[in-house]
Amino acid sequence: MQTKTTSVPKIPPLNRLAGRRIVVTGAGSGIGAAIAQLFISEGAKVAALDRNEAGILAWMKSGEGIALSMDVSDETQVNDAVHRAAQAMEGIDGLVNAAGIANQDLLSEVSLADWRRVIDVNLTGSFLMARACFPYLNEVPDSTIVNLSSGQGLQPFMRRGAYAASKAGVISLSKTLAMEWAPIRVNTICPGAVDTPMVRSGYTEEVLRTQVGSRYALGRVAEAIEIARAALYLTSAESSFVTGIAMAVDGGRSYH
Repeated sequence: MQTKTTSVPKIPPLNRLAGRRIVVTGAGSGIGAAIAQLFISEGAKVAALDRNEAGILAWMKSGEGIALSMDVSDETQVNDAVHRAAQAMEGIDGLVNAAGIANQDLLSEVSLADWRRVIDVNLTGSFLMARACFPYLNEVPDSTIVNLSSGQGLQPFMRRGAYAASKAGVISLSKTLAMEWAPIRVNTICPGAVDTPMVRSGYTEEVLRTQVGSRYALGRVAEAIEIARAALYLTSAESSFVTGIAMAVDGGRSYH
């Protein structure tokens, strides 16, 4: 797909999350699935949440983790899923909010229903998940929350108004949580375009290669595992003095 090599060297697991119990939303595909799989390989117990439970079961091996079906925008479903995850893992040490949806309408044309759905999933969903996990995170040392924002949350462009607004809100939400809930560490990742089913639904492979990739200093879009590794850093002890940041993992999009 890309003009330059996109091979990502395989790094042997170092058990950086041994003993950790992590909830990952949006784990049915894309970035969320990559994060859940990487965390399992690094020794974590993972509760993988998604509306599409079949998507989780497609990659999850028997006994490898916990798959739960839920909608992050529904408070009742969120509270129930988090409670079940905590029971199954005997607690929660970390949360990664990777669930998200996109919208490509102009702000003059986006329907109120679509606007609300984007905000409900991307922003309110992150808030509901964080609040449901808070009592468990607050009981253990070194607990973490990683929220997935977007390069659009830092620097939006046309036809992404609803999406960019929701993702900018995630950045502000994360910084506020980092202040109010310390010593729980709360950080945000802002990816650029990533080769996932959501991104591919809006672009052909040719457009991704020739038009989207050219916006980036590295000349290509990201692979999901590259974003997952940033989530691993922010969840592991390696980032023990890092909180409240919005980390651009965007191949140079934010300055290129």
